[in-house]
Amino acid sequence: MKAKKPAALLLATLGSLALLGTATAAPQYTFGLLLSAMTPYFATIKSGAETEAKKLGVQLLVENGNNDSATQSNQVDTLIARKVNLLLINPTDAKALIPAVEKANAAHIPVVFIDRKADGGHAIAYFASDNTQAGAQACQFLANRLHGKGNLFLLLGISGASATNERTAGCDSVLQRYPNIHVVARQSGHFSRRGGLTVTREVLIAHPNLNAIYAENGQMAIGAVRAAEAAGHLKNLSIAMIGSGSAGETQLVKEGKIALSVAQQPAVMGALGVEAGYNYLKTGTVFVPVPLHMDYAPGQRP
Repeated sequence: MKAKKPAALLLATLGSLALLGTATAAPQYTFGLLLSAMTPYFATIKSGAETEAKKLGVQLLVENGNNDSATQSNQVDTLIARKVNLLLINPTDAKALIPAVEKANAAHIPVVFIDRKADGGHAIAYFASDNTQAGAQACQFLANRLHGKGNLFLLLGISGASATNERTAGCDSVLQRYPNIHVVARQSGHFSRRGGLTVTREVLIAHPNLNAIYAENGQMAIGAVRAAEAAGHLKNLSIAMIGSGSAGETQLVKEGKIALSVAQQPAVMGALGVEAGYNYLKTGTVFVPVPLHMDYAPGQRP
């Protein structure tokens, strides 16, 4: 038999190692990420989830629900049929998505809620801002700025979404202490810039003596600013929003057109959701590390 040359032996060895590596590689999971829409805010959740998925070797299938519960329910059915290992769901409507979550439960596919939750079905984890606190902080700021009296417009999110319910409850918990702040209108801008612009324009026509606007997301707040600018009313308004920290929102805060942004961290939500799902599949538990605190003795702080 003719002996192999050193180079051939090296290639054969590398090939064997490659095959060994493939055989012993960590299990590859496929997650489905179902987002209500693909606004800049949800695109940031997607970006955070994709970065974490790539780091962990997880395949991520992303679906855009276009703010339609029927579409999202069909997408859940499709991903169950594809036998994904885990679903990350951001429900458009807290009640309408209950049957879809229950279908995933029946198929033994773990569910993680991101940013919003359904009112039923079982999820192993839920990652979101404290929406109730965010609504309370924004409306407390406006109450202070108005010195406890004035006309306020509540620019609400999508009706039925858990984020809308919680943020509105937080705002209302503050306003009940200020009887001289009159809520002249409560209207949904559907979490969109166009929606915020349209309803704010109508409210400004009906209530030209408006003093403040509370907006439940940044896109609607940007629409409200544009409507107020077009009506020549912006300098008379105080606007507070629950934002995402996007460049467009931050710029309007810097310019003083939006007085306050209670900013969320959507990229962190997406990343934590993927990480928690991965840990659950690997270990059967969800581990969320709590930041450590360094408590120095006197004179020991570096």
